[in-house]
Amino acid sequence: MNPLVELLNWLFLNRSTEMLPLADWIETGVGWVVDNFRWIFQLIRWPVGQVLNGIETFFQSVPPVLFIGVLVLIAWQFAGRGVAIFTLIAMLLTGAMGAWNESMTTLSLVVTAVVLCTVIGIPLGITAARSERFEQIIRPILDAMQTLPAFVYLVPVVMLFGTGKVPGVIVTFIFAVPPLIRLTNIGIRQVSKETVEAALAFGSTPRQVLWEVQVPLAMPTILAGVNQSIMLALSMVVIASLIAVEGLGQMVNRGIGRLDVGLAAVGGLGIVLMAIVLDRITQAIGHPPQDGLDWADRGLVGFIRHRFLGQQPSPARIR
Repeated sequence: MNPLVELLNWLFLNRSTEMLPLADWIETGVGWVVDNFRWIFQLIRWPVGQVLNGIETFFQSVPPVLFIGVLVLIAWQFAGRGVAIFTLIAMLLTGAMGAWNESMTTLSLVVTAVVLCTVIGIPLGITAARSERFEQIIRPILDAMQTLPAFVYLVPVVMLFGTGKVPGVIVTFIFAVPPLIRLTNIGIRQVSKETVEAALAFGSTPRQVLWEVQVPLAMPTILAGVNQSIMLALSMVVIASLIAVEGLGQMVNRGIGRLDVGLAAVGGLGIVLMAIVLDRITQAIGHPPQDGLDWADRGLVGFIRHRFLGQQPSPARIR
């Protein structure tokens, strides 16, 4: 039928038809990329797979008691005694539910994806903060990435990278990196012009202004972006289980497929516990401590200094 007639039918007669075959164009474009450049994406799989396998092997080989002990000490040092106690209870509960190995696999997926987000997202955010043109180009891309449904990412990733844990990391990275880019951009732009001008007036080079003034002052906002990336990565690993990604998400997926409410609940509870622990620790790193003590007077370091070395908190260190 004539396209003009179809347009008039849609406008005046409400006869909806496909006048713009966008789906066919996208399918043709993705098929062309797969046929001609699949080898590039297979090359990308190798370094990502090496990093993921190394992290997963490490997490799976560490005895649970050692892993829990180190994690509790980290939580105590950065987030305080209450978060440390919750971390201990959460990790013991995860092991008692029989979800320890799946939790370590999920944690390795999240850590690998967040490392990729940090390595790629922070430089992109810094570039966007220093270049108006780049910021105008990347803003609509980030808008699209943050509004597309998570399931949409799975189809092209499977076509380009196949199935398994490595494509799961890649799709998790794509889903989790936008907030880190945005918050890095916002954090650096929020540094006052007076501070930047003062640094330049004292003879600092643009590189020194960036790394010694703007990035340190923007660090709480950048760490908030890392925190958001971790949370999004944890939510994405459940969806990524649909492309054969192992871990807690696979437990949820199997539970849904078998109508096994208990198995799905164990997988979901494991993800929730891990999300709370990681969220509290990363939030504490990015915010000043509530007790007003300096880092050296808190947690394990403060305990050793005060109990065994006899050192007391300096009045200057109490905020």
